[in-house]
Amino acid sequence: MIELYCHHRLKQDTMPEEYQRLADFACHRLDHCKYGEHKTACKDCPTHCYAPKEREQIREVMRWVGPRMPLYSLKETLRHLLDK
Repeated sequence: MIELYCHHRLKQDTMPEEYQRLADFACHRLDHCKYGEHKTACKDCPTHCYAPKEREQIREVMRWVGPRMPLYSLKETLRHLLDK
């Protein structure tokens, strides 16, 4: 999703370093999440493991990508909706 945001919203062919760090941070947090495979969406999680800066960045990305997800990845959108 961060790649989509960078490509379509920021008009970048490659992810800027700031967003690459955000993607790495998100992957690291998900890999070490205490809820594991049963994790809800981060916004609904009782334990906020993102630092405030990263939380605001990912919120900005999700606000833009969320409504456009069906256009770029219908399969992932359906999976996300069914997981709720």
